[in-house]
Amino acid sequence: MSLNAVPGAERLHIGFFGNRNAGKSSLVNRVTEQELAVVSDKKGTTTDPVRKSMELLPLGPVVIIDTPGFDDSGSLGDLRVRKTKEILNQTDIAVLVIDGSRGITASDRELAGIIRMKKIPLVVCVNKSELLEGQEKEKEEELLKSLFSAEDEQAAKSMPKVIFVSAMKGTNIFELKEMIGREGKEAAEKPSMLDGIVKRGDRVVLVIPIDSSAPKARLILPQQMVIHDLLIKGAEAVCVKDTELEGCLARMYGEPDLVITDSQVFGKVAKLVPEQVPLTSFSILMARYKGLLTYACQSVTALDRLKDGSRVLISEGCTHHRMCDDIGSYKLPNWVRRYAKCEPEFRLSSGHGFTEEPEEYAAIIHCGGCMLNEREMRFRMKQAEDAGVPMTNYGIAIAYMNGILRRSTAMLPEIRGIFEK
Repeated sequence: MSLNAVPGAERLHIGFFGNRNAGKSSLVNRVTEQELAVVSDKKGTTTDPVRKSMELLPLGPVVIIDTPGFDDSGSLGDLRVRKTKEILNQTDIAVLVIDGSRGITASDRELAGIIRMKKIPLVVCVNKSELLEGQEKEKEEELLKSLFSAEDEQAAKSMPKVIFVSAMKGTNIFELKEMIGREGKEAAEKPSMLDGIVKRGDRVVLVIPIDSSAPKARLILPQQMVIHDLLIKGAEAVCVKDTELEGCLARMYGEPDLVITDSQVFGKVAKLVPEQVPLTSFSILMARYKGLLTYACQSVTALDRLKDGSRVLISEGCTHHRMCDDIGSYKLPNWVRRYAKCEPEFRLSSGHGFTEEPEEYAAIIHCGGCMLNEREMRFRMKQAEDAGVPMTNYGIAIAYMNGILRRSTAMLPEIRGIFEK
């Protein structure tokens, strides 16, 4: 994987939602300028979400998602609607496509309500404008009033203006892209992983183990992101395996300004790095980057309350072939057993499957989430928080079990004072 490639998790996710036959797929094809989605007059042509990575100016790299019709019915239809709702948890900008020939439906109102509840920036797009015969201006206010209930009048006032388009004729497609760009501008401006931690001229040692679980011929995404940020900030990056760290530090003139390690070797690295040298992990930096840091640090003490039979969910954002020493299914459960001195019941989830019933668990330990976008990670945290379930992440849990969590978060501005509360 090239350092120049932008992974899906780091792209803004733009979802097209609406009823069957509203023209979502035709619009996606117009926006992407490709025959990405199958188009037909038959309702329900799109049965599963279709994704396309592309460059959309002025936002940059994005993922366009075409979704099944929200008004689908029957047992298969219910599954498609459920999948559409799951896609909303990953969506940074929602485009609600309304069939101009039908007007606002109950399904449109339900979708708009869910999108507003999830606080997703929304573009209301009325398709098939060629059938409206110049009535767009007079219909705009009527559509907004119909889309939102009277008690949600404030939401209607804060809505972007409705845009009328024709996927068939290509009318206002450029303007639709511009509107999406304006709505997504704030979401696209994200801080880097190392903001407030590293400055120009700093020397940072990166400890990167190479073992049977390491991806062949590539670094994992958090390692790539940290190296990129260090180069952008004008800092020096020294990459070393954990087996070579001691020699590296001995040969170094002066002490490094920061050491960032893979969490799996946290305990070993902490013993080698002088106490006065700031030390953290890639996983902890990912928790900060994804917006989970404070809740994850507050939640980690749940490990002290585990008992025999306590259910613990270990969740990973990616799917991969598991080796015999896999961290999620082997190493982490063993470390937790040893720390808690009990036999919890571990369950594992991976990919976009998380859990619909977080209340079943005494604790959730999540990976860094590098393959999931920030919105989905925040949604998972909110699910756990609303259910009163502590949710932490790999790096924070491992640091805590090694007695070095305070040290490994001391340089993070957001966390100062949390351990005194």
